[in-house]
Amino acid sequence: MFDNNCQVCASRVLIFPSQVTSLANTHDGIVVTFTCWCDTEQTQVTGNADRAARADAVAA
Repeated sequence: MFDNNCQVCASRVLIFPSQVTSLANTHDGIVVTFTCWCDTEQTQVTGNADRAARADAVAA
C-alpha cells in the first residue's frame, strides 16, 4: 500500500495492492501502474534509481 496525490481527482489517497495493474523494473526505477479510486490509470516511479534522481535534482 502507498499514498498517491492524484492529479485528476486532486485527492491524496491510499492505493492498495488490488489496484496495482503492473510493475516494471526500468533504468529510471520501478514503474508502478495502478488504477486510482477515481478510475484513472496512473503511474508512479519508485525505487533506488528514483531516489538517486531526486537527490541529484535537489543537489543541483
